[in-house]
Amino acid sequence: MADIFDAEKRSDIMRQVKSKKNKSTELRLIEIFKHNGITGWRRNYQVKGHPDFVFPKEKIAVFVDGCFWHGHDCRNTRPADHQEYWQKKRERNMKHDQEVTALFKARGWIVLWIWECELKKKNEEFLSEKLLSLLNSERTLMSKEEP
Repeated sequence: MADIFDAEKRSDIMRQVKSKKNKSTELRLIEIFKHNGITGWRRNYQVKGHPDFVFPKEKIAVFVDGCFWHGHDCRNTRPADHQEYWQKKRERNMKHDQEVTALFKARGWIVLWIWECELKKKNEEFLSEKLLSLLNSERTLMSKEEP
């Protein structure tokens, strides 16, 4: 079906569409947290870099990102139209992700990126082990540092 708008008008229309964040992936991760008894996390934590979740005591920032938009190559799907535009968009997102990671690491935080594909049921056990291992090691380290 042909577009009823020319390319410039369609671009203007699409520019007006604002993200509603990645709510479905965040809700899925909350399910995994609850299922595994993972506590201590916060959403909408006011810190520059805007992670999806933080564990403030452990200084862990968790980002949950879509595979296509942030450059994870678990799928080989690429839009056939406007390939150059989408590639540049993905590259900008990946560069921004690297900058945010460096910002948090400079503050002494651990950064964990969770991909959309890791939230699938078939990957839940691996993701749960990854989360629990990281949290347990940080909590153990913290308890050793306390007087």
